[in-house]
Amino acid sequence: MTQGFTTAEFKARLKRAQGRMDDADLDAILLTTEPDIRYFTGYLTRFWESPCRPWFLVLPRAGDPIAVIPSIGAALMARTWISDIRTWRAPNLDDDGIGLLAETLRALGPRIGTPSGLQSHLRMPLDDFGRLNAALPKPIGADAGILRSLRLVKSEAEIEKIKTACHIATRAFERVPEIARAGQPLEAVFRDFQRLCLEEGADWVPYLAGAAAQGGYGDVISPADERPLTAGDILMLDTGLVHDGYFCDFDRNFAVGIPSPDVAAGHSRLIDATYTAFEAARPGNTAADLFHVMDKVVTGGAGGSEAGRYGHGLGMNLTEWPSLIPTDHTPLVPGMVLTLEPGIELAPGRALVHEENIVIRENGAEWLSQPYGAEMRRI
Repeated sequence: MTQGFTTAEFKARLKRAQGRMDDADLDAILLTTEPDIRYFTGYLTRFWESPCRPWFLVLPRAGDPIAVIPSIGAALMARTWISDIRTWRAPNLDDDGIGLLAETLRALGPRIGTPSGLQSHLRMPLDDFGRLNAALPKPIGADAGILRSLRLVKSEAEIEKIKTACHIATRAFERVPEIARAGQPLEAVFRDFQRLCLEEGADWVPYLAGAAAQGGYGDVISPADERPLTAGDILMLDTGLVHDGYFCDFDRNFAVGIPSPDVAAGHSRLIDATYTAFEAARPGNTAADLFHVMDKVVTGGAGGSEAGRYGHGLGMNLTEWPSLIPTDHTPLVPGMVLTLEPGIELAPGRALVHEENIVIRENGAEWLSQPYGAEMRRI
């Protein structure tokens, strides 16, 4: 169960959702994914790693949420503030909770919504979703963007968890010289860095990406291999570790030996782009505005790179709404947590990326990660 949130915080989230449900004329919202269900309940468990069982939470237009879940999860759900917990023994090959869920939804009214837009998904078998719709008076529709709008703005308690995750990662990055040196295989560096994150207080490290190559790198999402670090390599580690259910997401570049002049200059431009975006990250601007101010620094305004964006939202998911792209005009509002992630191409097949985490405040932005200096650290 997520720690540090009061019942009042969960009830406030529910009240905001129900106000938007009134505006959208929805009788209930059906939630099926881990972060959406946890947002209203605090129900935190690694049991979601198994795709065997579906889990449901129903938000009625009036009254408290209703959990419709496999019986194996009832004891933990009872430790949250949720009192209406309806269970079935799962997995059930004939009816894996659909009958119980349909009965619950029918009692609330015909207008049911579920998150359906970009960066959402339905976590239940498609055949079961069809059977559920067939058992209801009207098919389930969209939730009018309610969940996205709620989760876009973080409470102070949520921001504090993300900040703590950032501090944990910062301490781990400070220790990289303990584990990375010329001759050390990249796969060993990856394993050891995850260990450092755990030693510094991470609950787990579900995401670690990076690269090491001469004078920059061309790929930052491949698994680490056994190639040893060599002088002239640029090592990049990008971590998304979790503290009490909330992510950080930022990276650091390290030079193995002395970086070449073009690498040093490129890295300095990335830092300049990040600071420029930090200054522009204030209410009244948009996600697209942040893209453009960074792109002007790193490409002269050419329109970005093949990575597609220069940052994104952050919270219970590693990446959330919005995307820092030219066409995302989401307004920046206080409480939004974002990554700033410009990239720069040094030559064909050689690039650098840099990432920081910030939160939007009334009068500007606040760093959540400790910002990196213009000079790349050497190992």
